[in-house]
Amino acid sequence: MTDAHVLARMEQRLAQRHAAERRFHLLGLGAVVLSLSFLVLLLVIMLKNGLGGLDWQFLTASDSTDPASAGIWGAFKGSLWTMLVTLALSFPLGVLAAVYLEEFAPRNRWVDIVEVSINNLAAVPSIIFGLLGLAVFINTLHMPRSSPLVGGLTLALMTMPVIVIASRNAIKAVPPSIRDAALAIGASPVQTVFHHVVPLALPGIMTGTIIGMARALGETAPLLMIGMRAFIATPPDGVTAPASVLPMQIFLWSDEIDAGFVQNTSAAIIVLLVFLLAMNGLAIYLRNKFEVNW
Repeated sequence: MTDAHVLARMEQRLAQRHAAERRFHLLGLGAVVLSLSFLVLLLVIMLKNGLGGLDWQFLTASDSTDPASAGIWGAFKGSLWTMLVTLALSFPLGVLAAVYLEEFAPRNRWVDIVEVSINNLAAVPSIIFGLLGLAVFINTLHMPRSSPLVGGLTLALMTMPVIVIASRNAIKAVPPSIRDAALAIGASPVQTVFHHVVPLALPGIMTGTIIGMARALGETAPLLMIGMRAFIATPPDGVTAPASVLPMQIFLWSDEIDAGFVQNTSAAIIVLLVFLLAMNGLAIYLRNKFEVNW
């Protein structure tokens, strides 16, 4: 085979690779455009139907059988209480579990079983956690039904595996040289982890936590099982008071026959989307602000 034929075959293969790369770029661009199109379509529909219902009365009133006087303050306050309970339990327990598994746990069969179980729990359908919350917190421990306390405990069980996985990945990303340098100057293993490794991994930990909390904020299936779909006309004044949450309020209004609740449903979806986008935006901001380049 002559040099000209070899050169021609090499040019042909190079052209095929470039064509394959262009097709892949177009496929990726098409996927992004399709995803954004669905999001834009959702936003346009929701803004068209619900923007007229967003006023001060809607934002400060509680649920009502009259769509003209119904508002989201009770459900919004219930969501805040529920998220506070969820965060107070899932964040410290999830981070401590991740630190132990990544830095101190021995490499043996039982630890491997725990790691596999955590990964499997992150993929369990959310309604299973609702059944667990119903069986343990309400039927066994007799905690108040429809309360942010039970809702927060249930969502904490669901969110904790996500926080553990995200925290372990963030801790694993810290270079071993940081640990070696701290140990070399006399720091104990515990001091090395909590004075050097965890602060450097904190941006990734916080990002994973906020994303997990955003997922918990939009859940309805676990809360259905613990009775948070009840009609609550009074905003909750604590974690043990009966309450509803924003996703559940949207679900209840969408099931109403009165056409006036269509606008309320769309307006509540807008508020929930703004809340979720704000949480995800905060995660991106924290990642960019505190990210360390090695």
